[in-house]
Amino acid sequence: MIRISPRALGNLSEWRDWQTPTLNDSSDTTPPSAPGTPAASNVTAISATLTWAASTDQGGSGLVGYDILRAPGASGGTFTQVGTSTTTSFSDTGLTPSTTYRYQVRARDAAGNTSPVSNTAEVTTRAAASTGTCTAVLTVQTEWATGYVIQPLTITNTGTSTITGWTVTFTLPAGHTLTGSWNSAVTVSGQTVTIRNVGHNGTLAPGAGTTGVGFQASRPNGNTALPSGYTCA
Repeated sequence: MIRISPRALGNLSEWRDWQTPTLNDSSDTTPPSAPGTPAASNVTAISATLTWAASTDQGGSGLVGYDILRAPGASGGTFTQVGTSTTTSFSDTGLTPSTTYRYQVRARDAAGNTSPVSNTAEVTTRAAASTGTCTAVLTVQTEWATGYVIQPLTITNTGTSTITGWTVTFTLPAGHTLTGSWNSAVTVSGQTVTIRNVGHNGTLAPGAGTTGVGFQASRPNGNTALPSGYTCA
């Protein structure tokens, strides 16, 4: 801001403030580069986390964020925007169990230009097991060539009255071995694993769930299979 005096008029008493106007650079018409192909992690029956390589600003106005687009099924369907992110990750929730979705990402810059969309990533949500009183939904927290961690294994009361105990059963793939568990009582018979509540997490009101249960398993190098056949009672 500067101050102006009408000195030429001989009037020194009337000073006027001059606010420097903000100048908008509208010359940037170049869109950002396309983001990298999204990669999915922490896929559950109802959610998935996407990450991607950042776009590059090409016109000088600067990146401001990303639009996340989703289409139903492995083919067909229309991509619609389901969210935005100012970082290179996004968690999509409220999905349907055992369902395939396709995702694309595009970048936006400060001038309003949008990039080409990224390559398409396909994600299939996991199944939610239920026997009428509870569901068991797994989340793969991390995995490596010879093992993985399931955390949380979310048990939710889907009934209309409070339950005071629950039991989850699932099958380990051939060659897989349970190496640890927490917040549960576990028994193993062959490849069948039974997980029961412990004292502090067995009572669940209708709609309530416990998210502290988890386990770790080892597997043959390069075997990417995961446990299956979850039931909850």
